[in-house]
Amino acid sequence: MSTFEIVMLLCFGAAWPFSIYQSWASRKTTGKSILFLIMVLVGYAAGIANKILYRFDGAVYLYVLNSLMVAADIALYYRNKVLERDSRTIPAEPSIHRAANEGSSLDSPLNF
Repeated sequence: MSTFEIVMLLCFGAAWPFSIYQSWASRKTTGKSILFLIMVLVGYAAGIANKILYRFDGAVYLYVLNSLMVAADIALYYRNKVLERDSRTIPAEPSIHRAANEGSSLDSPLNF
């Protein structure tokens, strides 16, 4: 087991919860690259495959944990994409002022 590999996985692993929280709280895909997330997931999958096929050690659990966090961020990306799409298709609520003046006989464009 390489100390440097463990440190690298711990550092990357420490960053994913912040990314997941940002995705959850913002409900937007702004600032996220799905291609980047998928490439990172593929990289972690390659690390897991290497550990299973050639050098199994405890680092594999960090690869799995990080992969799960990236998968969660990918799932949130698609959730947020749906939320953004739905927010564009929902018509805006009518203005209170506009609704109150709809029956008005005044035809002024400045009718509030």
